[in-house]
Amino acid sequence: MPHPRSFRFGVQSGLPGATEPGAWAELARRVEALGYSSLSIPDHLTDQLAPIAAMTAAAAATTSLKVGALVFGNDYRHPVMLAKEIATIDLLSGGRVEFGLGAGWMRTDYQQAAIPFDPPGVRIERMAEALIVCRGLWGDGPFTFEGRHFRVTELDGRPKPVQRPHPPILIGGGRPRLLAMAGGQADIVSVNPNLRAGEVGPEGVADIVADRVDEKIGWVRDAAGDRFDDLELNLLVQFAVVVDNRVELAESMAPAVGLTAEQALDSPYAWVGTIGEICDDLERWRERWGISYWVVHVDAMEALAPVVERLSGT
Repeated sequence: MPHPRSFRFGVQSGLPGATEPGAWAELARRVEALGYSSLSIPDHLTDQLAPIAAMTAAAAATTSLKVGALVFGNDYRHPVMLAKEIATIDLLSGGRVEFGLGAGWMRTDYQQAAIPFDPPGVRIERMAEALIVCRGLWGDGPFTFEGRHFRVTELDGRPKPVQRPHPPILIGGGRPRLLAMAGGQADIVSVNPNLRAGEVGPEGVADIVADRVDEKIGWVRDAAGDRFDDLELNLLVQFAVVVDNRVELAESMAPAVGLTAEQALDSPYAWVGTIGEICDDLERWRERWGISYWVVHVDAMEALAPVVERLSGT
């Protein structure tokens, strides 16, 4: 009998250095052929494809693959326009969009584009309003909203998304306020390291250990209440390698990032070992936390395809 939260897997890629017109479509088809459920793209000003165009192209190149951004940076687009773009892609793809939204975190994006890097509370408040706007425009009839950051007057968002009442909403976070919002409002909750510093650093690395994940799942559970069992819990894997001797690798690498070998091997953000060991870890982590939707970076997708084949849908 399948577990109440069945495994599915996704791939994350921004295709840095892209120069060949067909490379992204070819990647999307390969992701689908390997049995992955989704292809997502980050949303930064670094060397990567732009997410809205990339989502559209990936959907056009495939037949069942779900597409999304992991996640859209809320401060980079007005939510009225983002809602329209997402609804359009959902319509054109036949309902294959996952809508990931975040408050924005990478300080260099803001600095290079001269976007004010407001305190986390302000960015989260703005994101909460944007989510209200998107939901409202995907609903039936004209929508009006007046908030601190956004105002919409009698606007009937068109087209409407195929998925009703809206595409699955993914919200990720690493701190209490965002994870509480995700638990209360999202369909998919992505459990992230703490990125409050605006960059990936020691604070974030220290946040990937198992007991911190326990705490984060607790924040989600408390906010979700009765709807917790209906949530799909997600995690973006930061490091994955298939090796015969996992302990030897962990002992050689973990100290460089301030972790013990035991902490590294117990962290769901790092997959290390044989295919069988990784599968065992995933089943153990699902029992502990309920996480069933796992996204790996593109450089690991081929090596981990046997994991996807063995566990998807179970």
